[in-house]
Amino acid sequence: MILFKKIKEPISDKDIIELYWQRNEKAIEETDFKYRKYLFTIAYNILYSGEDCEECLDDTYLGTWNAIPPERPNYLKAFLTTIIRRVSINRYNEKNREKRIPSNMTDSLDELGDIMEENSVVKDMKAEELGKVISDYIRTLSKRQRYIFMSRYYTAESIDKIAQELGVSKSTVNKEISFIKLGLKIALEKEGYKV
Repeated sequence: MILFKKIKEPISDKDIIELYWQRNEKAIEETDFKYRKYLFTIAYNILYSGEDCEECLDDTYLGTWNAIPPERPNYLKAFLTTIIRRVSINRYNEKNREKRIPSNMTDSLDELGDIMEENSVVKDMKAEELGKVISDYIRTLSKRQRYIFMSRYYTAESIDKIAQELGVSKSTVNKEISFIKLGLKIALEKEGYKV
């Protein structure tokens, strides 16, 4: 007789957030169960180190625990993405001060470097203003282009991975990225910023 073991299903984001509000430590366990692989991938795309990624996961869960409450995020996945990305970039910057490490984050930022030179746009604009211009521009993109932009420049995915996810060639992704970057450059110039 074959017995089937019931596979645990992740609970809803709403229920996970409620656990945080109740200060129930099961919230971290449920967050880890549902989002560990996703969050680890983001950290790994930035750091290329499993050990550092594990530490970033711990810091992300602690940061989430400290932020909820008072925050009540509408989208838990986006909330967690923001935290893991910030934690991972901070870890990357610490490591980068010590030595150069390979990273998709370095590659993706280098790609944007020809548009946003450190001595022009970034220094001339407050981060909030830059974020608004970029957000407004992203809203004008097609769903596929938004996916490419966010995958490449927010979660630091490789061109290979994006192409695989979309079922297209690397060449197609590179062409779309070139188009997106040109559009971003035009959007920044339209706002009066030297690019």
